[in-house]
Amino acid sequence: MNAENLSLLAIPLAALYLAALACIYRILLTYRTAQGAIAWILALVGLPYIAVPMFLLFGRYRFGGYVKARRMGDESLTSLLDQFESQTTSITNPGQEHFSDELQVLCKLGRQPFTAGNHCTLLRDGEATFAALFDAMEDARHYLLLEFYIVRSDRVGQRIKAILERKLAQGVEVWFLYDDIGSAFLSRKWLNELSAAGARIASFGDGNIRRRRFQINFRNHRKLLVCDGKVGFVGGINLGDEYLGTAMDQEPWRDTHCRIEGPAVTGLQLAWLEDWNWASNTRPELNWASVSQPPGDQEVLVLPTGPADTWETCTLFFLNCINNARTRIWIASPYFVPDFQIMNALQLAALRGVDVRILIPEKTDSPLVRLAAYSYLVQASQAGIGIYRYQPGFMHQKVVLVDSRYAAIGTANLDNRSMRLNFEITAVNTSPTFIQQVETMLEEDLGASRPMTENDYRQRSILFRLGCRAVRLLAPLL
Repeated sequence: MNAENLSLLAIPLAALYLAALACIYRILLTYRTAQGAIAWILALVGLPYIAVPMFLLFGRYRFGGYVKARRMGDESLTSLLDQFESQTTSITNPGQEHFSDELQVLCKLGRQPFTAGNHCTLLRDGEATFAALFDAMEDARHYLLLEFYIVRSDRVGQRIKAILERKLAQGVEVWFLYDDIGSAFLSRKWLNELSAAGARIASFGDGNIRRRRFQINFRNHRKLLVCDGKVGFVGGINLGDEYLGTAMDQEPWRDTHCRIEGPAVTGLQLAWLEDWNWASNTRPELNWASVSQPPGDQEVLVLPTGPADTWETCTLFFLNCINNARTRIWIASPYFVPDFQIMNALQLAALRGVDVRILIPEKTDSPLVRLAAYSYLVQASQAGIGIYRYQPGFMHQKVVLVDSRYAAIGTANLDNRSMRLNFEITAVNTSPTFIQQVETMLEEDLGASRPMTENDYRQRSILFRLGCRAVRLLAPLL
């Protein structure tokens, strides 16, 4: 190779290493965990031609574009957020022991209050959820706000589209927000037909291109519906046939959703509005009027979390629940790949006598996550943590039960993606009636599960155990 060829090669190499140095500079300024920072720096130094593009796609932990959009939002949006956050609610009333400091912390994390006067209906499977969704959409008179991670153009998707088109013909406004990663296989025809009928549609990833930069690692994992600002839905169920067991002869996905009626719906609507503002840079006129006659007696907090927050809000939510549990903490999560903070908190809770149970699926849509979960069995068993694998179908629900004091239904998993990268949303309920319903549901799920022990890991082959440990190293990407 002559000197001219060497000089031509040196230019792109120099540019590559300058790009690697720029990435390292950003890591040192913004890293959240030392382990992750060290891993990225070693990769950028040793394999820059692979690590630089990977870092541009996956390496950012703060969604700066969304933060900028939030700050640049018009004054009326900011005023709505501040007004709702500052509401005086039942947590300020003296003599109510169950509204403790730990629940006030959740209000500060989500910048939303607990609101009284709500009525929540626990929806225990896809059939109940879709029936309730369809009925609420049919009853809408002014507008429908939809936001889902996965939308399919299958039978459920076609039913949703037919209802939306019918409501649009009746003069009901429809705003539809979806995630372009989760809905990568959504039919373009489905979108075009709904748009032609008059719906306003936005993709979380493709919207607001001037502010998005590289954001493939940031996904909107929320699943919610708001009808007229009065009725809302939140939980783990996307729009697809798999939740009914009719997709490719699959067994039904076991999932949980929640119907909310009352002032807490304002929290769902505000979370949707921030996401819509990011994706489309527009703010529709919505109903913000307070409910004159409360539909129920339940106190509910809507807790949005995501990478645009000042803190790692989702991580702090789980740590707050685990560290403050007194008698039990039961968590259902299809993806169990906790970081050291969460795992240590679970161990400490079990060691102080708390009944710690983690419900995960036997059948899963991610073989890597299934392998990684095995690597936690020894730590869990030695501390007294119960890990249960749900047997009939794919358990996809995201539910937390803390003592008999509060229950949470939402979209967040016990993995790095939910903790640091995804936009999630959770509804926390302190009603004894609702808590009892969640407890009964989880008891039935645990009864249909197989308890795991450390022998399920130790008695496997050395290659299997090495594979589990190796996959666990990929936890930040799973």
